[in-house]
Amino acid sequence: MTDSEAERPQRTALGIIIILASVLTMAFADAVVKLVSADLTLWQVFVARSLVAVPILILLLRLTGAGLKLKAPKWALIRSGLLVLTWLAFYASLPVLSLSVAAVAVYSNPIMIALLSAAVIGEPVSGRQWLGVLLGFLGVVAILKPGSEAFSWFTLLPLLAAALYAVAMVLTRSKCQAEAPLALGLALHVSFLIAGLIGTALLWLLGLAAETQAAFPFLLGDWAPMGPQAWGLMALIGALSAAYFVGVARAYQIAAPSIIATFDYAYLISAAFWGFLFFAETPDLLTVGGMVLITAAGLLVAARKR
Repeated sequence: MTDSEAERPQRTALGIIIILASVLTMAFADAVVKLVSADLTLWQVFVARSLVAVPILILLLRLTGAGLKLKAPKWALIRSGLLVLTWLAFYASLPVLSLSVAAVAVYSNPIMIALLSAAVIGEPVSGRQWLGVLLGFLGVVAILKPGSEAFSWFTLLPLLAAALYAVAMVLTRSKCQAEAPLALGLALHVSFLIAGLIGTALLWLLGLAAETQAAFPFLLGDWAPMGPQAWGLMALIGALSAAYFVGVARAYQIAAPSIIATFDYAYLISAAFWGFLFFAETPDLLTVGGMVLITAAGLLVAARKR
């Protein structure tokens, strides 16, 4: 164990509880985003969700007495930028991919986190955990089916999201550990709001042809009118999103990323459930086998030697 590793507080049990609650919450919110992707644009989702999340986070910061000022604003800004790009890539894939397949693709990130944690910040990874990484990789391959007719190039979007997310979480552990989770969540949602406004303004200035917009309406479409139901859904996912990002930041601050990343896999179970409930998505046998491999990988990675 390195000196930097020994200096970091380890509250693994609490970190696991927080990440489980966070990912189960966010899987539902992502299902709602997929549900509204036929009617709204990605940039609307970013803006409307953050208009709800930002006041909630400011209120919580005031109530808890936590300061709004970031201790390492540069790193917090980089982290926020990486996570905005993460969700941009992931949400862009949802109108095309099933929720469960997109979820499995993006959840190759624990493999990347374990590797980055070992290489960048000296988190120990045992031989058993390396076996888990290998099984997790095989599980992802089984579900994505590269080279077959079932494979879609859109699957590369959640894989890109996985890589960006992995870097952001290792950064959370190494550079943003002293930040208040609520402050990190606020910085992120302000970044989502700015990105949504910039994306909307750019599309308005470009004035894309209707045929171009129709090819990728979720990314390139005009701002659609929003009624009470749409705003209600955005308010719901805004509140859930605020809770999720604060929870994730805290979990990665207080426990080893390779451990917390393992329990991130609970998102796959929840995503499969909501995918079936909302969209009647039923995984095939190979996909189920891949999920079993990924679950086994998670258990192996979690089983650290004393």
